Amino acid sequence: MEGILRKLFENSKTAINDGIYDIKENLSQSNQDFIKIIKENQHATLITEIKFSSPSLGEIKKKSDPVGIAKSMINGGAKALSILTQPHLFSGSPEFFIKIRKEIKVPLLMKDIIIDKIQIDAAKKIGADYILLIQSLFDQGFVNEIDELIEYGHKNSLKILLESHTGKEFKNSLKTEADILGINNRNLDTLELDINNTKRILENYEQSRIVISESGIETPEDIRFLHSCGADAFLVGSSIMKSDNIKERVSQLVNAI
Repeated sequence: MEGILRKLFENSKTAINDGIYDIKENLSQSNQDFIKIIKENQHATLITEIKFSSPSLGEIKKKSDPVGIAKSMINGGAKALSILTQPHLFSGSPEFFIKIRKEIKVPLLMKDIIIDKIQIDAAKKIGADYILLIQSLFDQGFVNEIDELIEYGHKNSLKILLESHTGKEFKNSLKTEADILGINNRNLDTLELDINNTKRILENYEQSRIVISESGIETPEDIRFLHSCGADAFLVGSSIMKSDNIKERVSQLVNAI
């Protein structure tokens, strides 16, 4: 299944051309400092992800009540939410994000395959606190000028979660002004998953930035393992979205530490 990254890139171009990011809203951000929350939290800091499908799993959950799901996650102890806005392969929507932003005060990450300033403008309008950038899109030449997009995000009061998958990508991400660094345990090009990826990348890393481990996190044991590897926080999506009791599932992971 190689070539998924190119497909994700093309999907974003299609979404842009289809006007998905033509937003009329002008919503406010959270007043909570997520980095401060991570540093001060005595338990596992979770960003829980609202997504109804993915390239690796297909449909995860029937599209339903994103606000109710968000509230269950927060009641379970999640400190921030990641919300998919990419319609293709992820069944995401800026409309889901807007509904949640109007009801929820915690920091929100606009989770998308961001390749253009138009998407960053949309993130600002829908009240996102963070946007995701993917290092491999820049390293493989799909998108140029990572520093320009980060600067543009910062000018629009948005913070940046910059995600990498390989050691080389991680080193490149350290050269940027990204606010938080993410390590994706899934290879976005092949969809292969290995939770030990975080361990490999952080083995010789002298902690200087907040690091979030992403993908493949299912159990409290996974949380404790990744925390021992040096991860400061955890982005968890599919395993929570598949659960019949989202609040309880989140609480189990939060209390792993």
